Amino acid sequence: MPPGQPPPPLKKKTERNGCMQLNYKTAELSCPTTRVRVKPLSDIFVRSRGILRFSVFTLISRCRNQTPSGGSAVMAFLKTQERNKERFSLLLLDLEEYYFEHHTANHVTNSSKKERKTRGSFKVCSRSLIFDPDDLTSPIFKIPFRDCKKIEFEEGENNPFTGLRPPVISVTCCQVIYIKESNVISPYRIERGVKTLTFQLEILSKTEDVVQTLLQLHRASCLEKLGEQTAMIAANLQSRLARSSFDKNCFQNVSESPHMECAAEMVMPLVTNPGHVCITDENLYFQPLNGYPEHVIQIKLHKVRRIYKRRHGLRPLGLEVFCTENDLCSDIYLKFYNSADRDEIYYYIATFLENHVTEHTAESYMLQWQRGHLSNYQYLLHLNNLADRSCNDLSQYPVFPWVIADYTSTQLDMTNAATFRDLSKPVGALNMERLDRLLARYRGMPEPRFMYGSHYSSPGYVLFYLVRVAPEHMLCLQNGRYDHPDRMFNSVGETWKNCLEGATDFKELIPEFYGNNCSFLENNQSLDMGRRQNGSLVGDVILPAWASDGSDFLQKHRAALESQYISEHLHEWIDLVFGFKQRGGEAVASHNVFHPLTYEGGIDCDSIEDPNERIAMLTQILEFGQTPTQLFGSPHPQRITPRFQNITCSSSITSPVSELSQASQSEDSSFEDLTEECRKISWANMGNLILVSSHKIHKEAVTGIAVTRDGTAIFSTSQDSTLKMFSRELREFQRSMSFSNMALSSCLILADGKTVACSSWDNNVYFYSIPYGRRQDTLMGHDDAISEMCWFDDRLYTASWDSTTKVWQYESESSLSHRRSQFQLLAELEHDTGVNTIGLSPAGTLLVSGCKDGTVTIWDTSSYEMLQQVHCHTGTIHHTAFSPDSRHVLSVGADSCMMVIDVQTGMVISSVKTEEEQRCFCWDGNQVLCGGQFGDLLLWNLLSNTVTKRIPAHSGAVTAMWMNDLCSTVITGGEDRKIILWKLQS
Repeated sequence: MPPGQPPPPLKKKTERNGCMQLNYKTAELSCPTTRVRVKPLSDIFVRSRGILRFSVFTLISRCRNQTPSGGSAVMAFLKTQERNKERFSLLLLDLEEYYFEHHTANHVTNSSKKERKTRGSFKVCSRSLIFDPDDLTSPIFKIPFRDCKKIEFEEGENNPFTGLRPPVISVTCCQVIYIKESNVISPYRIERGVKTLTFQLEILSKTEDVVQTLLQLHRASCLEKLGEQTAMIAANLQSRLARSSFDKNCFQNVSESPHMECAAEMVMPLVTNPGHVCITDENLYFQPLNGYPEHVIQIKLHKVRRIYKRRHGLRPLGLEVFCTENDLCSDIYLKFYNSADRDEIYYYIATFLENHVTEHTAESYMLQWQRGHLSNYQYLLHLNNLADRSCNDLSQYPVFPWVIADYTSTQLDMTNAATFRDLSKPVGALNMERLDRLLARYRGMPEPRFMYGSHYSSPGYVLFYLVRVAPEHMLCLQNGRYDHPDRMFNSVGETWKNCLEGATDFKELIPEFYGNNCSFLENNQSLDMGRRQNGSLVGDVILPAWASDGSDFLQKHRAALESQYISEHLHEWIDLVFGFKQRGGEAVASHNVFHPLTYEGGIDCDSIEDPNERIAMLTQILEFGQTPTQLFGSPHPQRITPRFQNITCSSSITSPVSELSQASQSEDSSFEDLTEECRKISWANMGNLILVSSHKIHKEAVTGIAVTRDGTAIFSTSQDSTLKMFSRELREFQRSMSFSNMALSSCLILADGKTVACSSWDNNVYFYSIPYGRRQDTLMGHDDAISEMCWFDDRLYTASWDSTTKVWQYESESSLSHRRSQFQLLAELEHDTGVNTIGLSPAGTLLVSGCKDGTVTIWDTSSYEMLQQVHCHTGTIHHTAFSPDSRHVLSVGADSCMMVIDVQTGMVISSVKTEEEQRCFCWDGNQVLCGGQFGDLLLWNLLSNTVTKRIPAHSGAVTAMWMNDLCSTVITGGEDRKIILWKLQS
């Protein structure tokens, strides 16, 4: 653009539906532009010109609590457009076409023997040349090389009347494509007929070199086979990259130290732009080969918050970098030419990120969502991101579910289940009549069989929804034309109806439907997109009767996504799209089987030797849409909601539900609310633990701690084989009792408050009377050491290294109260290896056991049936316990891992690798106070998988921990033979 000329106004861009043409009689899919025919795929329909052209829109919405707010629907490519004020855009290029170079030039025309010059930018691309006039009222014109008949260098000549005529470039072609006439976004005008265009470069010395470049690219475009064309253009690109390098004068700081440099391409919506990547100890740089949209793009490494490896073109070559925590739109997306370069830069950037590897996993996000710290909207965005769905790739654009099924009522009743879509079924299975037809065809189909030929997310479907906000992208997709008016996104209700009844329409939604920018529903640019068969112009999207306008529609749609019903059933849809019902036998049973090419690993394009066949196959895969990367291999847990007890659960895992209701019925609600509030306050201040006193009362490691109901006496067991009592009031050791010469492993106080039970490595349980100060009973219960005990409602649970957990019924004879108590064996729970730890849920309806082989088992204490068994550790499990709401189990082991297991599904929903073994803990479901191998108390936040506080405590491993009901007092025991008393400082 010439100096001093104001930049043209920035135009909003848009997108569209897009699909290939299918001959339903022959079941052949044709790609008009690439002239490729692919194998029959039955009812696949993806209407597009057969080459991947799509745009990207993203919703950047910062959600808080249950609803998204604060953001706006923003096109991802606007980050690029904001940098560049030219009318020219990479959207004018074809699939895998590159913009190589540009030159200031004049378009020379002759009329009535008078020469006229139009100044502008002469752009050399890999498949076409483009001239962008400075005069905004003049159209941009594009000449594909395949349409050129002759490209010549005409030497200058000395005319005695006009003076010296400079050299020019002469292009003879059979058609010219005119774009943005009068600077208006409208269908391209193609002017056919042989004509010759003349261009005069401002730097005359470059003319001959430019002609040679044009001739070389022209030869490539005229090759008969597409694969040969692609190979020749790729060779030209690599040659250009090899002859250039990153300009280190662009470093922001002269002291920067470069780490590595390599060639790469910046991936933008619809196109990629080649250049050089350079990473230093301070910045990541990308320098485009053509200087578009700016000379260099810089990202400060200390501002990077997230990085993701990506599949691009079905190959592991992509890297996406985010400088924000919540945005879906990245700051840069790079595609490398080999995975080694990608991985080296990935791991180098990761060194600048704290806890990057553990923070952003599907399991950690699941835990946050389950416990209400992420909204449904936020959680779906995170899952899409982790499943390789990127706003820069419409073949893997984020997918969201239809959630509302009522588009006819005048009022939207969110208390009625009929208002909502059945999330347990894919769109194709919502209509039973249509499903029966699809299944009949499926059963008669040869292998590989599939139920649905089209996908629920594809470039065409994304653009179908976004046509009104990016018309240039739709024109690019449709070879310069809009789609047929009746095939556009005209009505929300009609689109839903077609998804229910259409023979080949199974699409889901996109994030924009749950944002707060309704521009994609409105024809704000007054685009002339044609007239429908009923005579009406394509204008704004027709909304349901229950929505007064676009903003009201989005607000109610968001509310529906975050509603009680959807929160209770969203996990069912996640199972279909991201989880264990995505493929295999579960997918078949759920009627969730798509064409094999839509699945990751369905075919290895690199193994196809014929380049033409390989390109055709790649195009086919990208156009049809791709199934997300599978994130979960087992059933996804339900969300914890206020009315969780109303959720339908399988009969074998209803204990947590009944437990909640039992707990709520058995306790005074106001007192429970007060107690729960006190616990929350205590855990919020858990980092303020202060040491009250420390006492060395044992000769070996402390193994168990129990405190009387009034809190005055502390009992502790030790490997020195003694039970000792410490007075909190007198702050002194008062009693010591030895039952055998073997270690005691744990202790607890029975419900009467007068008896202490101690388990021993000599296979027995000993009962000590506090009032009488003597042993009053012995239970010889196991064939090996007893490792831990639990007590609830007159039942004693004992775990042993003999691979069993036993349940005992306590029976006391009231008439003979002076006589010793009796224990009757109720059940014996078998394990494969020694049981090292057990724990009861707060209501006593569930038991968890942890074994030496790393297996966690959850039992129903009413039927003694095994509910879940999860092998999650690689070594001995030190400690395991239920969360206060009984939804989750936390375990720690010798492998230095902390695992959170969902009780209902048995899924490991969070796995944290710590720097040291954690031996014991207390937790509230979100935070964990751990006793570490090195003697410190560590406060972990499981939602972010970070240590928020480290408190020095013992000189050896922390081996025992006790916390009172209000979580305000903590007592720890360690290998240093001490017990330490702690309290929370307000």
